[in-house]
Amino acid sequence: MQITLDTKKSLEQNAETYFERAKKARKKTQGARDAVLRLKAQISELESKQELAVQTALTRIRAAEKPKKTKEWFESFHWFISSDGFLCVGGRDAVSNEIMIKKHTLAHDIVFHTEAPGSPFFVILTQGKPVPDTTLHEVAQSTAVFSQAWRNSITAVEVYSVLPEQVSKTAKAGEYLSRGAFMITGKRTYFTVAATEVGIGKTHDNKVMSGPVSAIQKHCATLILVKPGRQKTTSLAKFIAKKIGITDMNEVVAALPAGGCDVTN
Repeated sequence: MQITLDTKKSLEQNAETYFERAKKARKKTQGARDAVLRLKAQISELESKQELAVQTALTRIRAAEKPKKTKEWFESFHWFISSDGFLCVGGRDAVSNEIMIKKHTLAHDIVFHTEAPGSPFFVILTQGKPVPDTTLHEVAQSTAVFSQAWRNSITAVEVYSVLPEQVSKTAKAGEYLSRGAFMITGKRTYFTVAATEVGIGKTHDNKVMSGPVSAIQKHCATLILVKPGRQKTTSLAKFIAKKIGITDMNEVVAALPAGGCDVTN
């Protein structure tokens, strides 16, 4: 290393000059180190933000690609699983009554109805198995609950059951059967039931099920007991949806009987 001395200065003065130069050089070196560290921190922050943006984008993409909840055909109707495990399905109106009987009812099933107008046709889909009395009475009760008896606060309703072969669209001479109406012939089995309460809950596969309390207790973790009342359907459905853990309030609206309801628990 070559050192240049200023002959006009003393040895001590030359040493002081080099000392000051060394101090300045050290400051520049430290400043460079600090700049490098700041740059590294900025790069790290940018990388973190970029990674977060990528993760957020991926989450949105996965959410968009997530398959929507698929509905079973019977969810377009009133339905429930009986205490004995039978699928029981009923019409919501004249059109769905017609579809239920014509399209989904087989020869070994059991059909329920009432004499009063505005009644659904409820069907036990038996799959050829014998049906216990428990299920028969549960379906009879649901037939009453989803009829005009609920709206009219009728406490005792006569419901009857027949075989599919006894249900026909052939009217008597001079008569006409409107959509959703059928001619019933032959022997009927009668049940006297109350249309005073219905249970609503969420099944293990996140379906809203409404029907007899005994069936809801068997297949749902939470039971909401509903009776005839005057609450608005939307506000009541919102409350029930929150209680049973359902995000779509409309599913609850569809499960409620027409004509006003109140919650008892």
